[in-house]
Amino acid sequence: MTSPGRNNWLIVAGALSAAAAVLHLLVIVGGPGWYRFFGAGEAMAQAAARGSPMPALVTSGIAAGLFLWAVYAWSGAGLMRRLPLLRTGLVVISAIYLARGLMLPGALAMGKAPDAFGWWSSLIVLGYGIVHAVGTWRAWPALQRRSASAAA
Repeated sequence: MTSPGRNNWLIVAGALSAAAAVLHLLVIVGGPGWYRFFGAGEAMAQAAARGSPMPALVTSGIAAGLFLWAVYAWSGAGLMRRLPLLRTGLVVISAIYLARGLMLPGALAMGKAPDAFGWWSSLIVLGYGIVHAVGTWRAWPALQRRSASAAA
């Protein structure tokens, strides 16, 4: 059993978000072929091939957001100081991951057959969402206590 302030689910959730952020930075370095392989779309790959800064800026922004999500998970896990709107942030992060992961069943229900990347990315992100949601759920009582004691 972990100590009351630590939550292994959120520690892993943070590591997953950080890994996704690093992968996005590697896509920038990898160039057009990596944009294609990781499903960014042909327009992004062609823009990268032309030397446009737009793909790198967009991908860097996504990586920054994912790093922020990692920090929020680690804050919720008790590894660092409490961040503003921590409970709200963890719920929103979990919801975004779950919604993205559940796009696959939605596409199937609409008769759209996803490609291999669509299948794998949806399953992976759904897993991220489950880990974040379970971690948030398990941390909830401690997060409420900390916010109540901070208000006193």
